[in-house]
Amino acid sequence: MEVVASKTRKGKLLPANGVFSSPVFLALSLQLLAFVLSYLLYAADRWQFGSLLSPYFLLAVHAGIAATLSFLLGMSWWWWLIQFTFPFAVVASLVFQLHPGFSLSIFLLLVLLFWSTYRTQVPYFPSKSSLLPCILEQLPARNDLRFIDIGSGFGGVSISLAKMRPEQSFFGVEVAPIPWLVSWLRAAVLSKKLRFYLKDYLELDFADFDVVFAYLSPVAMPGLWEKVRSEMRPGAIFMSYEFKVPGVEADLIIKSNLNDPDLYIWRI
Repeated sequence: MEVVASKTRKGKLLPANGVFSSPVFLALSLQLLAFVLSYLLYAADRWQFGSLLSPYFLLAVHAGIAATLSFLLGMSWWWWLIQFTFPFAVVASLVFQLHPGFSLSIFLLLVLLFWSTYRTQVPYFPSKSSLLPCILEQLPARNDLRFIDIGSGFGGVSISLAKMRPEQSFFGVEVAPIPWLVSWLRAAVLSKKLRFYLKDYLELDFADFDVVFAYLSPVAMPGLWEKVRSEMRPGAIFMSYEFKVPGVEADLIIKSNLNDPDLYIWRI
Protein backbone atom coordinates (compact mmCIF):
# COMPACT_ATOMS: atom_id res chain seq x y z
CA MET A 1 0.00 0.00 0.00
CA GLU A 2 1.42 3.36 -1.07
CA VAL A 3 0.30 6.93 -0.44
CA VAL A 4 0.58 8.53 -3.88
CA ALA A 5 -0.36 12.10 -3.01
CA SER A 6 -1.87 14.24 -0.29
CA LYS A 7 -3.32 17.56 -1.44
CA THR A 8 -6.51 19.57 -1.06
CA ARG A 9 -8.50 21.77 -3.37
CA LYS A 10 -12.27 21.97 -3.22
CA GLY A 11 -14.18 22.49 -6.46
CA LYS A 12 -17.45 22.26 -8.31
CA LEU A 13 -18.56 20.75 -11.58
CA LEU A 14 -21.95 20.08 -13.12
CA PRO A 15 -22.80 16.86 -14.96
CA ALA A 16 -24.24 16.67 -18.44
CA ASN A 17 -27.75 15.22 -18.51
CA GLY A 18 -30.35 14.26 -21.09
CA VAL A 19 -31.64 11.31 -23.06
CA PHE A 20 -29.36 11.97 -26.02
CA SER A 21 -26.25 11.74 -23.81
CA SER A 22 -27.23 8.22 -22.69
CA PRO A 23 -24.90 5.40 -23.84
CA VAL A 24 -28.00 3.32 -24.60
CA PHE A 25 -29.27 5.91 -27.08
CA LEU A 26 -25.81 6.22 -28.62
CA ALA A 27 -25.44 2.43 -28.90
CA LEU A 28 -28.79 2.09 -30.67
CA SER A 29 -27.91 4.95 -33.01
CA LEU A 30 -24.61 3.31 -33.93
CA GLN A 31 -26.37 0.00 -34.58
CA LEU A 32 -28.75 1.78 -36.94
CA LEU A 33 -25.88 3.54 -38.69
CA ALA A 34 -23.96 0.25 -39.01
CA PHE A 35 -27.05 -1.39 -40.51
CA VAL A 36 -27.43 1.39 -43.08
CA LEU A 37 -23.76 1.22 -44.09
CA SER A 38 -23.73 -2.57 -44.35
CA TYR A 39 -26.97 -2.45 -46.37
CA LEU A 40 -25.40 0.06 -48.78
CA LEU A 41 -22.48 -2.36 -49.16
CA TYR A 42 -24.97 -5.17 -49.86
CA ALA A 43 -26.80 -3.05 -52.46
CA ALA A 44 -23.56 -2.03 -54.17
CA ASP A 45 -22.35 -5.64 -54.25
CA ARG A 46 -25.66 -6.86 -55.69
CA TRP A 47 -25.68 -4.14 -58.33
CA GLN A 48 -22.02 -4.35 -59.36
CA PHE A 49 -21.03 -7.97 -58.69
CA GLY A 50 -24.25 -9.97 -58.57
CA SER A 51 -24.25 -10.69 -54.80
CA LEU A 52 -20.66 -11.87 -54.48
CA LEU A 53 -20.48 -11.16 -50.74
CA SER A 54 -21.99 -13.72 -48.38
CA PRO A 55 -24.63 -12.75 -45.79
CA TYR A 56 -22.29 -13.84 -43.00
CA PHE A 57 -19.59 -11.50 -44.27
CA LEU A 58 -22.07 -8.62 -44.35
CA LEU A 59 -23.17 -9.51 -40.82
CA ALA A 60 -19.55 -9.39 -39.66
CA VAL A 61 -19.13 -6.02 -41.39
CA HIS A 62 -22.20 -4.69 -39.56
CA ALA A 63 -20.85 -5.92 -36.21
CA GLY A 64 -17.38 -4.58 -36.93
CA ILE A 65 -18.66 -1.13 -37.90
CA ALA A 66 -20.79 -0.85 -34.74
CA ALA A 67 -17.92 -1.93 -32.48
CA THR A 68 -15.38 0.32 -34.23
CA LEU A 69 -17.60 3.38 -34.03
CA SER A 70 -18.18 2.69 -30.33
CA PHE A 71 -14.42 2.60 -29.81
CA LEU A 72 -13.80 5.78 -31.82
CA LEU A 73 -16.48 7.64 -29.86
CA GLY A 74 -14.86 6.71 -26.55
CA MET A 75 -17.48 4.29 -25.27
CA SER A 76 -16.34 1.86 -22.57
CA TRP A 77 -14.95 -1.54 -23.59
CA TRP A 78 -18.06 -3.50 -22.59
CA TRP A 79 -20.04 -1.47 -25.12
CA TRP A 80 -17.63 -2.55 -27.87
CA LEU A 81 -18.37 -6.16 -26.97
CA ILE A 82 -22.14 -5.58 -26.80
CA GLN A 83 -22.14 -3.73 -30.12
CA PHE A 84 -20.20 -6.51 -31.83
CA THR A 85 -22.25 -9.43 -30.50
CA PHE A 86 -25.71 -7.85 -30.76
CA PRO A 87 -26.29 -8.41 -34.52
CA PHE A 88 -25.05 -12.02 -34.26
CA ALA A 89 -27.45 -12.63 -31.35
CA VAL A 90 -30.39 -11.24 -33.33
CA VAL A 91 -29.62 -13.39 -36.36
CA ALA A 92 -29.03 -16.47 -34.19
CA SER A 93 -32.44 -16.07 -32.55
CA LEU A 94 -34.05 -15.96 -36.02
CA VAL A 95 -32.06 -18.87 -37.45
CA PHE A 96 -32.68 -21.18 -34.49
CA GLN A 97 -36.27 -19.95 -34.08
CA LEU A 98 -35.97 -19.49 -30.33
CA HIS A 99 -39.24 -19.39 -28.43
CA PRO A 100 -40.26 -15.80 -27.56
CA GLY A 101 -40.51 -16.82 -23.90
CA PHE A 102 -36.83 -17.79 -23.87
CA SER A 103 -35.76 -14.43 -25.23
CA LEU A 104 -38.07 -12.65 -22.80
CA SER A 105 -36.63 -14.60 -19.85
CA ILE A 106 -33.06 -13.71 -20.84
CA PHE A 107 -34.07 -10.08 -21.25
CA LEU A 108 -35.76 -9.91 -17.84
CA LEU A 109 -32.78 -11.57 -16.16
CA LEU A 110 -30.40 -9.05 -17.70
CA VAL A 111 -32.66 -6.16 -16.66
CA LEU A 112 -32.74 -7.36 -13.05
CA LEU A 113 -28.98 -7.88 -13.02
CA PHE A 114 -27.85 -4.75 -14.88
CA TRP A 115 -30.69 -2.33 -14.14
CA SER A 116 -28.21 0.08 -12.58
CA THR A 117 -26.17 0.20 -15.80
CA TYR A 118 -29.17 1.36 -17.80
CA ARG A 119 -30.49 3.85 -15.25
CA THR A 120 -27.26 5.40 -14.00
CA GLN A 121 -24.77 4.62 -16.80
CA VAL A 122 -22.71 2.86 -14.12
CA PRO A 123 -21.72 -0.73 -14.91
CA TYR A 124 -20.98 -3.36 -12.29
CA PHE A 125 -17.35 -3.15 -11.13
CA PRO A 126 -16.24 -5.73 -8.53
CA SER A 127 -13.72 -4.28 -6.08
CA LYS A 128 -10.38 -5.99 -5.51
CA SER A 129 -9.65 -7.55 -2.14
CA SER A 130 -6.42 -5.53 -1.91
CA LEU A 131 -8.59 -2.42 -1.55
CA LEU A 132 -10.02 -3.42 1.85
CA PRO A 133 -6.90 -2.73 4.01
CA CYS A 134 -6.63 0.71 2.40
CA ILE A 135 -10.22 1.57 3.35
CA LEU A 136 -9.90 0.05 6.80
CA GLU A 137 -6.81 2.10 7.61
CA GLN A 138 -8.70 5.34 6.90
CA LEU A 139 -11.81 4.52 8.97
CA PRO A 140 -12.08 6.21 12.36
CA ALA A 141 -12.01 3.70 15.22
CA ARG A 142 -15.13 4.90 17.06
CA ASN A 143 -17.97 2.42 17.51
CA ASP A 144 -20.74 4.69 16.21
CA LEU A 145 -19.17 5.00 12.75
CA ARG A 146 -21.62 4.66 9.84
CA PHE A 147 -20.12 3.59 6.48
CA ILE A 148 -22.03 3.23 3.20
CA ASP A 149 -21.02 1.81 -0.16
CA ILE A 150 -23.10 3.43 -2.92
CA GLY A 151 -23.62 1.14 -5.87
CA SER A 152 -22.78 -1.77 -3.59
CA GLY A 153 -23.46 -4.58 -6.09
CA PHE A 154 -23.32 -7.94 -4.29
CA GLY A 155 -22.20 -6.23 -1.08
CA GLY A 156 -18.59 -7.42 -0.95
CA VAL A 157 -17.01 -4.22 0.40
CA SER A 158 -19.44 -3.56 3.26
CA ILE A 159 -19.72 -7.23 4.21
CA SER A 160 -15.94 -7.68 4.37
CA LEU A 161 -15.46 -4.51 6.40
CA ALA A 162 -18.28 -5.50 8.77
CA LYS A 163 -16.46 -8.73 9.55
CA MET A 164 -13.32 -6.76 10.42
CA ARG A 165 -15.13 -4.05 12.42
CA PRO A 166 -18.21 -5.78 13.92
CA GLU A 167 -18.78 -2.93 16.39
CA GLN A 168 -19.38 -0.42 13.57
CA SER A 169 -22.35 -0.06 11.20
CA PHE A 170 -22.00 -0.74 7.48
CA PHE A 171 -24.53 -0.13 4.73
CA GLY A 172 -24.90 -0.48 0.98
CA VAL A 173 -27.29 0.89 -1.60
CA GLU A 174 -28.01 -0.69 -4.98
CA VAL A 175 -30.68 -0.23 -7.68
CA ALA A 176 -30.19 -3.57 -9.48
CA PRO A 177 -32.64 -6.07 -7.87
CA ILE A 178 -30.63 -9.30 -8.11
CA PRO A 179 -27.33 -7.97 -6.64
CA TRP A 180 -29.31 -6.19 -3.91
CA LEU A 181 -31.23 -9.37 -3.01
CA VAL A 182 -28.00 -11.37 -2.72
CA SER A 183 -26.38 -8.75 -0.49
CA TRP A 184 -29.55 -8.39 1.62
CA LEU A 185 -29.69 -12.14 2.25
CA ARG A 186 -26.01 -12.24 3.19
CA ALA A 187 -26.47 -9.33 5.60
CA ALA A 188 -29.50 -10.95 7.23
CA VAL A 189 -27.35 -13.91 8.17
CA LEU A 190 -24.20 -12.07 9.22
CA SER A 191 -25.01 -9.00 11.33
CA LYS A 192 -27.69 -6.60 12.53
CA LYS A 193 -25.26 -3.74 11.91
CA LEU A 194 -25.11 -4.59 8.22
CA ARG A 195 -27.90 -3.37 5.96
CA PHE A 196 -28.54 -2.94 2.23
CA TYR A 197 -31.09 -0.67 0.57
CA LEU A 198 -32.80 -1.19 -2.79
CA LYS A 199 -32.92 2.38 -4.05
CA ASP A 200 -31.00 5.08 -5.87
CA TYR A 201 -28.27 6.65 -3.74
CA LEU A 202 -29.66 10.04 -4.75
CA GLU A 203 -32.59 9.31 -2.44
CA LEU A 204 -30.27 9.05 0.58
CA ASP A 205 -29.14 11.87 2.82
CA PHE A 206 -25.35 11.63 3.03
CA ALA A 207 -25.51 13.53 6.33
CA ASP A 208 -26.53 10.21 7.92
CA PHE A 209 -23.11 8.68 7.22
CA ASP A 210 -19.57 9.31 8.37
CA VAL A 211 -17.92 7.64 5.37
CA VAL A 212 -19.28 7.37 1.83
CA PHE A 213 -17.49 4.98 -0.52
CA ALA A 214 -18.09 4.84 -4.28
CA TYR A 215 -16.87 2.68 -7.13
CA LEU A 216 -19.01 4.04 -9.93
CA SER A 217 -17.82 5.55 -13.23
CA PRO A 218 -16.47 8.84 -14.60
CA VAL A 219 -20.00 9.75 -15.74
CA ALA A 220 -21.34 9.77 -12.19
CA MET A 221 -18.53 11.63 -10.43
CA PRO A 222 -19.44 15.32 -11.04
CA GLY A 223 -23.02 14.89 -9.82
CA LEU A 224 -21.93 12.72 -6.93
CA TRP A 225 -19.44 15.37 -5.84
CA GLU A 226 -22.20 17.98 -5.74
CA LYS A 227 -24.23 15.72 -3.43
CA VAL A 228 -21.19 15.06 -1.24
CA ARG A 229 -20.40 18.76 -0.86
CA SER A 230 -23.99 19.75 -0.11
CA GLU A 231 -24.92 16.97 2.34
CA MET A 232 -21.92 15.44 4.11
CA ARG A 233 -21.04 16.86 7.51
CA PRO A 234 -17.69 18.54 8.29
CA GLY A 235 -15.18 15.89 9.29
CA ALA A 236 -16.84 13.16 7.18
CA ILE A 237 -14.90 11.21 4.57
CA PHE A 238 -15.68 10.58 0.90
CA MET A 239 -13.80 7.78 -0.90
CA SER A 240 -13.80 6.91 -4.59
CA TYR A 241 -12.02 3.90 -6.03
CA GLU A 242 -10.37 4.37 -9.46
CA PHE A 243 -12.46 7.35 -10.55
CA LYS A 244 -11.57 10.86 -9.39
CA VAL A 245 -13.70 13.99 -9.35
CA PRO A 246 -12.75 16.05 -12.43
CA GLY A 247 -10.97 19.25 -11.46
CA VAL A 248 -10.93 18.48 -7.72
CA GLU A 249 -7.73 17.22 -6.13
CA ALA A 250 -8.09 14.58 -3.45
CA ASP A 251 -6.74 15.09 0.05
CA LEU A 252 -5.16 11.65 -0.14
CA ILE A 253 -4.43 9.16 -2.93
CA ILE A 254 -3.58 5.57 -2.02
CA LYS A 255 -2.49 2.70 -4.27
CA SER A 256 -2.84 -0.77 -2.76
CA ASN A 257 -0.72 -2.55 -5.37
CA LEU A 258 1.36 -1.46 -8.35
CA ASN A 259 -1.21 -2.55 -10.94
CA ASP A 260 -4.34 -1.63 -8.95
CA PRO A 261 -6.38 1.57 -9.40
CA ASP A 262 -5.97 4.46 -6.95
CA LEU A 263 -8.22 5.09 -3.96
CA TYR A 264 -9.10 8.81 -3.79
CA ILE A 265 -10.02 10.31 -0.41
CA TRP A 266 -11.56 13.67 0.37
CA ARG A 267 -12.03 14.95 3.92
CA ILE A 268 -15.05 17.23 4.05
